[in-house]
Amino acid sequence: MELLYGEPALFTGLVFLFGLLVGSFLNVVIHRLPKMMEAEWHGQCAELRGETVPQASPYNLLLPRSACPQCGHQITALENIPLLSWLWLRGRCSACRTPISARYPLVELLTALLSAAVAWKWGLSVQTLGALLLVWALVALAFIDLDTTLLPDDLTLPLLWLGLLFNLGNTYASLPDAVIGAMAGYLVLWSVYWLFKLATGKEGMGFGDFKLLAAIGAWLGWQMLPVTLLLSSVVGAVIGIAMIVLVKHDRRVPIPFGPYLAGGGVVALFFGTDLTQAYLAQF
Repeated sequence: MELLYGEPALFTGLVFLFGLLVGSFLNVVIHRLPKMMEAEWHGQCAELRGETVPQASPYNLLLPRSACPQCGHQITALENIPLLSWLWLRGRCSACRTPISARYPLVELLTALLSAAVAWKWGLSVQTLGALLLVWALVALAFIDLDTTLLPDDLTLPLLWLGLLFNLGNTYASLPDAVIGAMAGYLVLWSVYWLFKLATGKEGMGFGDFKLLAAIGAWLGWQMLPVTLLLSSVVGAVIGIAMIVLVKHDRRVPIPFGPYLAGGGVVALFFGTDLTQAYLAQF
């Protein structure tokens, strides 16, 4: 333990390697959690119709084992080494040579890099533990929303309560600031949603966005909400306009806001105080 305290580079390297493993698990969460939710919804609808719900094979974050969706080849332990296996297989299934999406190693690498950045910034501390949990959840939520336009309550609500729990000891913000951050985060986007709906008759965002910003507020305090919202809105607007102009994205197809909120939350975690102080210094 003393060695990890005295050698931050060693601790950061170990967290990087562990982050690769977590990133591999997050790929499973990103792929399976929406399917698990959909199966649960179908079961609930069947019960409401008075139908017998058929007994399905176990499908959760652990079972069944990962397999190639094209040929059904089960992924072996050697083929499941984060980042390295994808490079060794040259991005293809070992059995049928079907291409494996490059997003899998990218999620693993992104998770590892963010984890290492957290370890380098806070060292061996409670702050590192909490920030790792926050970053991992934001990565999963960003990619789930990107794929499905869903931000599962199974992730956003525990994340909110966990932020308040960590801030019982003023880990990232005082408890009053965290509670106000959770309330303000939800109410700000809730208000935008209803103003937009009253003005246009359309829904501009989903309720999951409210809960995600509330969770970020619970972790970082209400002071970090302006930074998070500004960054996410500007980046989201630039990318949205670029998609419409350059790739002819259909304006009627919604663009998920969750990835931008998650990105804004990560930036606020690392640099929020510095950005806020730099802005206020201009006045």
